[in-house]
Amino acid sequence: MLARLAKLRASGPTARTVISALTGPLPLSRGQAIGASERIAALTSLLSSLEHLTIADQKRSGGLNDWALARRGHAHSGRPLRRLLDVVADERTSRALHAARVAASAALLLPGDSRARGAANLFLGLSGALLYPTHRYGTDGSDQASNLVQTATGLARLAPSPAAQDALVWYVAIQSNLSYVVSGWIKLLGKDWRTGSALTGVLRTRTYGHEKAWRLARRHPRSARALAHGVLAMECLFPVLYLKGGLLARPVIAAAAAFHVANGSVMGLGRFIPAFVSMHPMVAYTSTPRSHPAAAGRDDRMPVAAALLLAAAATAATAVAVHRRLRTTDHPFGTMVTTRHGNELAHDGTVGPKGEGPVAVLVHGLGALPAHFSWYTRALNADGRQWLAYSRAGYGASRRHAPTPYHLGESVDDLVDLIEAAVPEGRQVSLVGHSLGGELARRAAVRLGERVHSVVYVDSSHPQQLERSSQQGANARLVEELIRSTSVSLRAGLGVLMQTPAWIRNLPAPVRSRAMAEYADHRMWTAALREWQAAERDFRSFEGPLPHLDAHALVLSAQHTVDRDPDHLLLHKDLADAHRDGRIVRSTVVENADHDGILTDPQLAGEGARSLVAFLGDTTAAAPSAGAGQSSAPAGQEGAR
Repeated sequence: MLARLAKLRASGPTARTVISALTGPLPLSRGQAIGASERIAALTSLLSSLEHLTIADQKRSGGLNDWALARRGHAHSGRPLRRLLDVVADERTSRALHAARVAASAALLLPGDSRARGAANLFLGLSGALLYPTHRYGTDGSDQASNLVQTATGLARLAPSPAAQDALVWYVAIQSNLSYVVSGWIKLLGKDWRTGSALTGVLRTRTYGHEKAWRLARRHPRSARALAHGVLAMECLFPVLYLKGGLLARPVIAAAAAFHVANGSVMGLGRFIPAFVSMHPMVAYTSTPRSHPAAAGRDDRMPVAAALLLAAAATAATAVAVHRRLRTTDHPFGTMVTTRHGNELAHDGTVGPKGEGPVAVLVHGLGALPAHFSWYTRALNADGRQWLAYSRAGYGASRRHAPTPYHLGESVDDLVDLIEAAVPEGRQVSLVGHSLGGELARRAAVRLGERVHSVVYVDSSHPQQLERSSQQGANARLVEELIRSTSVSLRAGLGVLMQTPAWIRNLPAPVRSRAMAEYADHRMWTAALREWQAAERDFRSFEGPLPHLDAHALVLSAQHTVDRDPDHLLLHKDLADAHRDGRIVRSTVVENADHDGILTDPQLAGEGARSLVAFLGDTTAAAPSAGAGQSSAPAGQEGAR
């Protein structure tokens, strides 16, 4: 394409004039690029602060930006930062900062080229960074983009040399390229963007939708698909504007600007227009060939330095990934069991040749780890109960060698084989499953029969959840895209950038390091994607009803799960109803717990673990003989039937 455009520019005068007007670099000098970027960014901060001043009531109690609620997201930040944010979030301080930002932004819109403009830009960048955490809603990334531009232009205004200014301009230009490229390739992982249906889907949403535009896209599906593919091409290939002397700079920058104008007009993201367009003047300056008078003398060492840093970072990321993988595959505890499918399962626990009562077999969820049960295993140890935890094939140190395509039955077979091999003959088991692990435990219980003492469902999945729960069905595609994008990112070596999630920080200190190594291992996410695809196929074809189980049951539900999706409470009731009469069946909602917190939050997991230990104690006393088929619920037992 670039070669063809070059030939057209060299052809007849009419064609050359038209093509030259539509292609080629956008020659801006260093000063022009800095001036244009700071003025466009100033428009963003002006609109942002005026908006926050007019909706100040949202910062008061019960508002969308109520700091009493938002500050919980900074519970793990250092005390000095929390105190500073408390001061900034104060209504009077916030109002004063926004008023000052309005004045500084308005001043930057005026003509001028003094160093004082640098101070104004730095004030806007720093104050914006301070205010950003105090506004949970109403930013959508536009303020972050303008903060970046304003900080860079402020430093450029105050920089002592043209070389330093060029380095800062290159920094913004590189950030702009990354923002488009990363966004484009992430979109490419989603099936909707590849098929071209994403645009229609976005236009239909309540938050960013536009009814007239949606109807137009529905009426002209081919045009909508072409437009979606055009957005993908523009973002994924944005850096091509640096090739052939900036031959494609004009059409690419124009396409990007049009994209933001469309977002602002149709999706209501008005501040996106100036926020991201403010980077374009610096992109135009850096994509102009140095042979052009406007870019003569430009210092281009910054991209070379950035490339070297990127290479060094890639090397370091590879080393970290290898170290984490070695840490993950190393299995210092327990032993390995080879199943009928050839899979090797790493397991750990306290199971011994002697012991009384059922062995608690812990089955982790999809994209989760045995470490999720750390607080529960501590409670079991304190109660003197034996337990067994394992990693499914593909997770942690466990390896999948099965030659056939994966299906959920494979994991059920593996669980059955693990129990037969690792639990002494004659001992009953209590299958404790979280999320998808609960469904695998239920299916394994059907197979194990009288050897199962009880099944404990911890915020468990249900095979009909995609059909009976509108939320679960609607979110299924998003779940797959999230898992896929994470897997691809980790394969690309970006695991070194992954922050330690809150749930790992909440685990007991001795298990955190290994848990993080397993969580950042791309093979775990590949296994999770494999399981999710199989689960979705299986769940959508499940006809029911659930088979009855002659075992005790405890159903633990996270309050946030059932509050957000009442259908899930009915699904959990269905799990309880599947256990036959004459057995102890309890259902408990753990207050304030979410799907992971019911296992990982020290306080909430403690409540769940106490319910588990009490349940095992009561059911063991009620059914002293293994497989006898007789048990009784204590009279008046709350939550039992």
